[in-house]
Amino acid sequence: MEREADVVVIGGGVTGTAVLWALAHYDLKCVLLEKEPDIAAGTTKANSAVLHAGFDAPTGSEKARMNVLGNRLYHDLEKELGLDIIWTGSLVTATTPAEEEQIKELKARGEANGVPGLEIWDAGRVREKEPNLSEAVKSALWAPTAGICWPFGIAAAFAENASLNGAEILRGATVTGIETEGGRVTAVRTVKDVIRTRYVVNAAGVQAGEISAMAGDSSFTIRPRKGEYILFDKTARASLVNGIVFPAPTKTSKGILVCATTHGNVFIGPNAQEVDDKEDTSVTPAGMDEIIAGAKKLVPNLPMGAAITEFAGLRAASSTGDFVLGPSQEVKGLLQAAGIQSPGLTSAPAIGQYLAEIIVKETGAAKKADYQPGRPEQPVFRELDDAGQAALIARDPRYGRVICRCETITEGEIVDAIRRPCGATTVDGVKRRTRAGMGRCQGGFCGPRVIEILSRELGVPVPEIRKDGAGSYLYIDKTGGTAK
Repeated sequence: MEREADVVVIGGGVTGTAVLWALAHYDLKCVLLEKEPDIAAGTTKANSAVLHAGFDAPTGSEKARMNVLGNRLYHDLEKELGLDIIWTGSLVTATTPAEEEQIKELKARGEANGVPGLEIWDAGRVREKEPNLSEAVKSALWAPTAGICWPFGIAAAFAENASLNGAEILRGATVTGIETEGGRVTAVRTVKDVIRTRYVVNAAGVQAGEISAMAGDSSFTIRPRKGEYILFDKTARASLVNGIVFPAPTKTSKGILVCATTHGNVFIGPNAQEVDDKEDTSVTPAGMDEIIAGAKKLVPNLPMGAAITEFAGLRAASSTGDFVLGPSQEVKGLLQAAGIQSPGLTSAPAIGQYLAEIIVKETGAAKKADYQPGRPEQPVFRELDDAGQAALIARDPRYGRVICRCETITEGEIVDAIRRPCGATTVDGVKRRTRAGMGRCQGGFCGPRVIEILSRELGVPVPEIRKDGAGSYLYIDKTGGTAK
């Protein structure tokens, strides 16, 4: 099948969806291509979920510029898009005289980057905020504009708003080639379609180097940097932290932190391991030991009996040491959003606006007269009072049937997650939209029921339901083969 678009965005993580959201404000026909069955299935689903203040990146770098602007934009977008954000502030701790000098340098750098409100706190003030921290902590850098968020929810919000405003999102659409003529992009080929276009935005995460090379630009490479995490049950929150606590950073990482989540859990991690395999999200015994040892330097009495899961994510570290951002110098019509590692989540809306402005300036596209802000209402049953829950059940009885007992997620919420713009098609897609399966039992009880609901709502047989990735079928047929 052949189709046409003004802009093709490659990659459905938080960066790609933010670019699509920004473009959807204009009279442009836009298509986003994601190789997995769902959006935000790469780095966006496994990261520290921190909206950084912007003091870490070198002054003048793309990371610094996009971080500070992106943080400011999230403060504005939080209400408009219904984003799950808590502005907790962050602490970077110092345990030695050398580290105390280091956080002073971070403060000066942050101020040069335009970060407001930075302060150096003494040990007493630090422990008023975080009483469980180690006695070794002597002082800390306080950044009040930092926060915690739900990254998948942010990507979903960008995608849903873009969909409401006419953008198209194609999942399971692996890119197989990019055609050029006279040094300019002319088309993108996928396993399903050929899309004629004059603009391609490369937001392909750890695969961004390969995508760029398809178009004829090999000016950078991407090497994945793996980070492992441990997540604690909500019951452990009181013995851990209330917000975001970093150690003094290293050359390759912001360090192993102890951090709250917007849903009441706390995690420790990540470490930083250079890997070659761009699909390697395994966790290792050595990695777990490293994370625990690092976190104990901040919180000595870790409640390891309350750990409920471990996971890993890959950062897309570029050979340039900075974001690779803006028009390609090699291929006209190719715009890069590559090497978007930390603070990429924070930078996403700023990156989206920056690249959209370049395309709009070249095309002369006007702003949509009928642009629709926001996205459809998404009721969260457990957050309503008794009267609100009763009203929701009266409107739709499926909200009265609890499917996930750990997180109190109802059938109505799961159905809504499937039917929403760019809705869930996999078990993990439901999990990331509703939290069904994210509680203490990790889907042990609700998983089969979620599969049944997906099968019913999507109109496909149960054996065709996948856990997450393209080949992650959950059932084997009687002959011993997979569902496919």
